[in-house]
Amino acid sequence: MSGKKKLVIGVVVVAVLGWLAYANMGLKSATGASINTEKIQLRDLDSIVTASGKVQPKRSVDISAEAMGKVVNVEVNEGDIVTKGQLLLQIDPKNLETAVQNREASLASAKSQLDQTKAQIENSKIALREAEENLKRQEGLYKNGLLARDIFERAQNDVIRQRTNLLVSEQNARTQEQRIKQEDANLESARYDLNKVRMVSPISGIVTRRNIDEGETAVVGTMNNAGSVLLTIADLSVIETEIEVDETDIPHIKVGQPSKITIDAIPNQTFTGKVTEVGNSPIAASAAAGRATNFKVKVTVDGAVPNVRPGFTCTAVITTATRKKAVSVPAQAMTVREMIVDAAGNIVRNTPAAAKGASPSTAKTMPAEPKEGQTRKEVEGVFLVKDGHAEFVAVTLGIAGEKYFEVLAGLKDGDEVITGPPTAARTLRDGDAVKVTAPSGATSGSSAAR
Repeated sequence: MSGKKKLVIGVVVVAVLGWLAYANMGLKSATGASINTEKIQLRDLDSIVTASGKVQPKRSVDISAEAMGKVVNVEVNEGDIVTKGQLLLQIDPKNLETAVQNREASLASAKSQLDQTKAQIENSKIALREAEENLKRQEGLYKNGLLARDIFERAQNDVIRQRTNLLVSEQNARTQEQRIKQEDANLESARYDLNKVRMVSPISGIVTRRNIDEGETAVVGTMNNAGSVLLTIADLSVIETEIEVDETDIPHIKVGQPSKITIDAIPNQTFTGKVTEVGNSPIAASAAAGRATNFKVKVTVDGAVPNVRPGFTCTAVITTATRKKAVSVPAQAMTVREMIVDAAGNIVRNTPAAAKGASPSTAKTMPAEPKEGQTRKEVEGVFLVKDGHAEFVAVTLGIAGEKYFEVLAGLKDGDEVITGPPTAARTLRDGDAVKVTAPSGATSGSSAAR
């Protein structure tokens, strides 16, 4: 084959390849990127916060020793149901019984001494009367000159002495009365301590923990040393969950919000409840460990929970907000693009004249420098399908759902938004030609928020 023929064939091949490439580009430009869409609809939305934690009784009492001694009798075991006032255990009362007997003896001695003092008072009164009568007789004799002066003065001093003895006896009686009060108080204290060896349940409930056996010694707590917890009684008639909520969700949690609780140990059952307490301080353990900051939230369960035990792991789903027939957009339709906005925050789009020789769809996507009063910023929004092209629209969101977000501004019922494929969220540009490959549609009904 001659060189001229080879040259002609080469030119033809290049021309054919070029035409095919051009045709392919034209076809792609004409058809656009394949996308999926969904029409905006009105839905009932629930905004929820999900957190895990532990099941706890609303009221639980730790029984600690109030008297030191050896445990001689334990009446209950873990899991036993007890009533208020029921005997739980008893500590050896011997030492405290001896203390009570000593106090009783001291009180009896004080009362006996008071009786003796009262008898002395009566004797002193009699002696004082005799001394006063004797003084009257001596005074008459002394005035008539029939009695020596020293005898008369002795009678006067005897009256003074008897009066003083009476005052001393009365003072001793008052002192003995105060001593009796003191001994009586000591006896009451000793009896109170003796009652501590007999420990009864302060509430009705179930024994959830037992840390003592017969023969062991119960230790009383001090200021610097906590006493041993012998038993724990829990009232399981009212159950609450203590969950840890992330700091980003805690501003949405309010007392009284409804909740649904599931307990891992009780499968296939869901319990209802309400938020009854929201912590104001972060959980110290989380902050100290360097993890995300969490706050404690308590949810009280409605009604009784059968076969529940304190410490069960649970999950609470708290409904923080609800919307009826709200304009909602699929979560996968939301994206972020860098756009030029004016002073009012409206998107500024380029006109075809901004790009000489460019097609209208391409000219809209070509970058432009912001003019005076305009800024370039990232805008959250969606892509709508308009005349076979993608148009980026800024959206203002309300509550966030698991599958749908509430739309406060930017969209209306019936708008067709691009939801896929996933690459569209990363590569699609404002003004790109698109081709809908999946039928538009949406699932009606409520959507739970995260």
